[in-house]
Amino acid sequence: MSHHLLTVDSLNRESVDHLLRVAARMEPIAQRRQVTRVLEGAVLGNLFFEASTRTRVSFNAAFCRLGGSVCDTTGFTFSSMAKGESLYDTSRVMSGYCDAIVMRHPDQGSVAEFAAATNVPVINGGDGPGEHPSQALLDLYTIDKEFQRLGKSLTGAHILLTGDLKYGRTVHSLIKLLSLYGPLRITLVSPPGLEMPSKLIDLVASRGHHIEQRDSLASDFADLDVVYTTRIQKERFTDEMNESFQGLSDDFMVNRDFLDHRCSQSTIVMHPLPRDSRPGANDLNVDLNGDPRLAIFRQTDNGIPMRMAIFATLLNVDALIEKELHPVRWYVPTQTGTLDR
Repeated sequence: MSHHLLTVDSLNRESVDHLLRVAARMEPIAQRRQVTRVLEGAVLGNLFFEASTRTRVSFNAAFCRLGGSVCDTTGFTFSSMAKGESLYDTSRVMSGYCDAIVMRHPDQGSVAEFAAATNVPVINGGDGPGEHPSQALLDLYTIDKEFQRLGKSLTGAHILLTGDLKYGRTVHSLIKLLSLYGPLRITLVSPPGLEMPSKLIDLVASRGHHIEQRDSLASDFADLDVVYTTRIQKERFTDEMNESFQGLSDDFMVNRDFLDHRCSQSTIVMHPLPRDSRPGANDLNVDLNGDPRLAIFRQTDNGIPMRMAIFATLLNVDALIEKELHPVRWYVPTQTGTLDR
């Protein structure tokens, strides 16, 4: 693993396995049972030039739970980029202030350009339709934990990726990360025009995985282990595309009926969030709330230990985590959500 995390292409099976192991060691801290201060005195620069809630806040929380502090910038309006400052200059300036930097930017390749100007570790928090490596890592960590709970193995698993596979950067990173394991069966289902880029399909197929493309969810998926669905990324559409996707049918919606009649009782459902719950959005349906197969909130919780593992590894303190651990002193609820089971 290099000193930046810009793409899952920089990861191999060994480095991913290491991050999974470190994340598992972070669980007592992430679950607010213990406290560690291995990053005490360190400062994280969070530069988010595109909307974010989960990614930004979970990176903040992960760094703070390791004992560090955070400087936050959100939106172009409140940054010097609004005055014409280049990515290079911003990178060089922030490097003088921070010990690690997380950046999200709407333009693909922008975070790599930013990282090229600094030796301070940079993590890609999402670059337009490009990649989202930390999301893919927490997704893989979630699959691994869910499979352990269900007594399943990733080898030979059948995984469905559905929704916006063209602009959904989370699935771009995840399918490459999954391809390091297996062999797997991967089924791709998306609306016309939003198919997975062919270069990613070719890459995964070249690594010995079986990939099938379908144009509908109206099939038997009884052997499915994971459903990973994504929101239609309309913010990346042209005006012409927005017109063509008005009134998109619910043929691509993952809901209770789909899960009950086309999948099994052990199929888990994932989504990188946010899910669009407005009428007509046809995103992951809220009728699955409370269903134990819905793993989306366990998935978001897993973002904390995985992002802690990323920071600890990049800043070379992963061997120090267990030192000076002590119990938390504040009230922590036994479960964080009212519908958790």
